[in-house]
This record gives sequence, C-alpha cells and structure tokens, in this order.
Amino acid sequence: MDCPSCKVSYDEEVFTDNLMVCPHCNCHLRIEPRQRITYLTDENSFQELYPNLKTCNPIEMEGYEEKISAAEEKAALNEAVITGSCKIKGREALLALMSFHFMGGSMGSVVGEKISRLMLKGAAERIPVIIYATSGGARMQEGLFSLMQMAKTSSAAAELDEKGVPLFIMLCDPTTGGVTASFAMLGDITAAEPGALIGFAGPRVIEGTIRQQLPEGFQRAEFQLEKGFVDCIVPRQEQRQFFARMIDAHSLGLKETPKKKKTVGEN
Repeated sequence: MDCPSCKVSYDEEVFTDNLMVCPHCNCHLRIEPRQRITYLTDENSFQELYPNLKTCNPIEMEGYEEKISAAEEKAALNEAVITGSCKIKGREALLALMSFHFMGGSMGSVVGEKISRLMLKGAAERIPVIIYATSGGARMQEGLFSLMQMAKTSSAAAELDEKGVPLFIMLCDPTTGGVTASFAMLGDITAAEPGALIGFAGPRVIEGTIRQQLPEGFQRAEFQLEKGFVDCIVPRQEQRQFFARMIDAHSLGLKETPKKKKTVGEN
C-alpha cells in the first residue's frame, strides 16, 4: 500500500497498526468511523444511538435510492454518520463520527437529524459532545431538505451552549461546504487532524473564480491554525488523551447550574 503523500510503500497492516498514519511522512489517511471507535473509546463502551434512522428520497431525485444502496455497500454503513454514547478514559461522552466514504460524507436529512438529536441529548443530560467532521457539504440529492440541516444542527449546537455543555469538534480531511458553514465551526474547541483540508469552497473552485494562484498549503490544517481558524492540531495517536483532558477541563462548568434564559421583557 502506497502513502498518497510521500508514495512510500508499506504493508497494509503497517498502516492499520499505525491508525492509518504514514510512518514515513505522518500523512493522516482517511479512516472509517468503526476504526476511530476502536482507538478512541474505552473497550466495549460505545453504544450506538439512532441506528434505525433511514434515508428516504424527499424530492424524488431519480437514481438516489441506487446511490444510497451503493454507498451502504461501499462504506458498510447505513448513513454518513454514526452516533452513540461512550467513555473515553472513563469520561462519559456523546460521539458522532462522519464517513467520507459514504457519498463524500454529505449531510442530508438523516445526517442532520442524528447529529442534532445527539447534541440535544447532550444538552438535556449535560454530557459533553464530540463530533468528528469530514464532509463535502450538503447532499445535493435532497435539495432544500439538505440545506435545512445547516440551520437545524446550528440550533442544536446553540442549545448546548445555552446549557453550558461543551461541544468539541475534530476536523478531518476534508471538511468543506455546508458542514463547515454550520455545526463544524461552532465548537467550544475546534481541533483538526494534521494536513486536513478545511474550508467552504475547495481551492480549485477558488482559483478558478479569482483567477489567482493560492498560497502553498492553502486551507490545510496548518494554514488554518496559523490564521486562527482552528484552535489546535491533534495527531491521531494523541486524540484519546486530548479529549480526556478537554472533558476534565470543562467538568467544572458541567457541575454548575446553567443560567436561566432571559425572556422578552426581562431586565
């Protein structure tokens, strides 16, 4: 198996044992949600939530059902996100993990619903929420229904903020479009994996629009960190410890009573 960055060849087992990170150049290859669950969560602690939510065809787009079936077979998932409860080094958390292999991680009605439900559960039960984002954006086969998920997930994130419950985001390669323009930028801590492409439009679209050559490394995690777009870059091998520390750092706020929301007319 060749690294897509440095082209050095290793046995596939070498990549798998190293969490799909190239031992030579540290390139972080794309990885599936089930693999992340294995390295991130305590053994047997992950309990999937909302597994039976199933995508339909809200605007009767021709061929959409066939695309969904093909994506299910390719990614071995029934949608582009898995949600569940877990423990990370003994700390309770709610976890959402997106898959780029399922229709480019695009956000349709079910993806938006599962992520929103997870955040609302976190707000109601005062449990920290962690979202691994990787997506090409809104799912065009669902038209306006997909765009509505941007508002819905953003509203759920606001509920977490209102209740003082932390939202941690890990931006993975790539995170673009409507996902970037909604919940992926609303975390209390916004982290990224090394080398991840992060933005709204992709660099080729931008270059074609402005007719200028973009700087080297434009939109990559390191560039976005330098510009203040992300808070930190966390290698895959360090993410389990990172989130345990983040949960501990925010645990005091979870013990406090959330402030009462003011209503119209109150001083």
